Amino acid sequence: MEALTIFSPATVANVSCGFDVLGFCLDSIGDKMTIRKTSKKGIHITKIEGYDLPFEAEKNVAGVSALAMLNDAQPDFGFEIEIYKNIKPGSGIGSSSASAVGSVFAMNELLGRPYSKTQLTNFAMKGEALASQCEHADNIAPAIFGGFTLVKSVAPLDIIQLPTPKDLYVVIIHPQIEIKTSEARAILPKQVALQDAITQWSNVGSLVHALHTSDYDLMSKSLTDVIVEPHRSQLIPHFNTVRQTAITHGALGCGISGSGPSVFSLCHGKDVAQNVATAIENVYSKTAIPFEIYNSKINTKGIKIL
Repeated sequence: MEALTIFSPATVANVSCGFDVLGFCLDSIGDKMTIRKTSKKGIHITKIEGYDLPFEAEKNVAGVSALAMLNDAQPDFGFEIEIYKNIKPGSGIGSSSASAVGSVFAMNELLGRPYSKTQLTNFAMKGEALASQCEHADNIAPAIFGGFTLVKSVAPLDIIQLPTPKDLYVVIIHPQIEIKTSEARAILPKQVALQDAITQWSNVGSLVHALHTSDYDLMSKSLTDVIVEPHRSQLIPHFNTVRQTAITHGALGCGISGSGPSVFSLCHGKDVAQNVATAIENVYSKTAIPFEIYNSKINTKGIKIL
C-alpha cells in the first residue's frame, strides 16, 4: 500500500473512578485521516479541515506522534498526512488522542505492521503530551485496542484490554465551551484523603469486575468519582442537573468525559440511552449554551481502515 484512509474514534477517559487509567471507545464519532508514503523524507501535514490546527509537524499532535515512530523506524521515505478533524479540540472526548493515534496506526500499516498495539500507544503518547503537558494513555489505549482498557502502568507501558458488555451504550453531551486538559489538571489537588483513596480503589475494582461479569447493577454502584469530579465539575455548566437527569431516566452512571466539558452517561440498552439523550437534550435546550448530543454503542474494534 502507498496510501490509506482511516477512521480514528473519539474516546471517553477516566470513566468516573478511573482517573488516568480507564477509558472506552466510541463508535460513530471520530476523525478521518489520509496518510501516504512520499519520497520526501520526514512528516508533512498537507491538509487540515474542520479546525484551525498547526501544519508544522513539531507543533501538531498527529505530527509529533508520527515523528516519534519515524525516528524509530528510520524508513528511506517519508509520509504526508491529511487531517479531517471532526472532534472539536478541547471537547473532552479524545480529540488530541484521535490525531495522535491516527497517524501512527496508518503509518504502521504502510510500513507492514512492524509495531504492536502497545508500541503504537507509546508513540501516540508523545503526541498526546503536546496537548496535555504529560504522557498519559487513557484515551489513546481504547482508540487503538477498542472497547474498555485499563492502563496498568505507563513506565513501562502495560495496557489491559477489558471485556465490554454487549448491551452497553453511552450518551455524550458536549457543551460548546472549551476546557483545556492542562488547565483541568492544574486545579486538581496534589494530595487526597486516605478514605477517599480507599473509596476510589474500591470503585475501580468493582467496575472492572462488573465489566467482566456484565453486572449492570454493580457497574452502576461503581461509577462514582470522589477525587477528581468534585473539582472539575465546577468548570462544566449545569453538570449536577445533567447527572441527576441522566440517573432519573435510567442511566447506570454519569460523569465527566476526560477533562470535560463533555459529560457521559452509560446506559443498559438502546432504549434507555435514547430516553436519557432526550431528557438531557431537554435540560440543555433551556440554557443559553449551544451543545451537541451523541448516542453511541461502545466500539470494541477501535481505529479502523476505511
